[in-house]
Amino acid sequence: MDAFLSSLIASVILAAIPLILAGLGELITEKAGVLNLGVEGMMLLGAVATFMVSFESGNLWLGLLVGVLVGAVAASVFAFLVVRLLTNQVATGLALTILGMGLSALLGVKYVGQPLAGFEVVAIPLLSDMPVVGALFSQSLPAYLSIVLAVVLSLLLYRSKLGLVVRSVGESPSVAHSIGYDVVTVRYGATIVGGAMSGLAGAFTVLVQFKAWQEGITGGVGWIAVALVVFATWRPSRLFLGALLFGLMRSLGFAAQAASQSIQDWLVNQADWVKSVVLVLTNTQLLNALPYIATIVVLCWISRDWRKIKLNAPASLSQPFLP
Repeated sequence: MDAFLSSLIASVILAAIPLILAGLGELITEKAGVLNLGVEGMMLLGAVATFMVSFESGNLWLGLLVGVLVGAVAASVFAFLVVRLLTNQVATGLALTILGMGLSALLGVKYVGQPLAGFEVVAIPLLSDMPVVGALFSQSLPAYLSIVLAVVLSLLLYRSKLGLVVRSVGESPSVAHSIGYDVVTVRYGATIVGGAMSGLAGAFTVLVQFKAWQEGITGGVGWIAVALVVFATWRPSRLFLGALLFGLMRSLGFAAQAASQSIQDWLVNQADWVKSVVLVLTNTQLLNALPYIATIVVLCWISRDWRKIKLNAPASLSQPFLP
């Protein structure tokens, strides 16, 4: 049982980190008043760029850096369109996702099935030897760095003058402009940071989580990250908890497959109705669909009270600003 729980915890962490990175990047972007629905596209572009550079050069850190830069570049193009040219943010974000899906599939077609070593686990002495929770301290270097980065950005957003400026621009760009802040520059910066975080999430997916490339490898994580921001009511702490919850749901299928033999051995002496219930609950297709089912349920539950959403959402979200 300890081995199963350790495996499940490790899998949850791996599944939650891309959600945390992409979700926090989108949260920062939205706090500045920009709605970017292109998270999935930026993740895929970052993922394919990371894999191509890592595979061709053999340098994983270089591939990781390129993935982050590609995400930032894609976000800068989006920012130019919606912040400078004042295009519709929803339509532009959807176009970015469609572009990212198609372009990543085209660029990565020759890399499908190619092996990639990826980052290895770096266990922290003593802490990694603890039963069950030791899995928390047996992660790769990008995992540790991602967690530290997420915490630092969260603190900057709510505990620094820079974060206050970003949030003020999202609440009332006209007031922020009247007291001397460059609203356009702030929105540009927040959007690019969000894109870089999405690129990092895509890079993490191919270098740590799957260590391979295939079309649509992110599996809708970008869309879940966008929903997670609403689920968290634009608060980083709630976003972290939500990412762990969704990570658990994404990991149940892998954990059930890994423990299939143990589950079958346990079912031998159980009643027929218990066997039927367990077999239904451990169905691979059902477990793989859980994150998306949960996303729909959570959004429906939150949407029952629009006043609460308006109270927590940035007041100028998705609204263009012309100085």
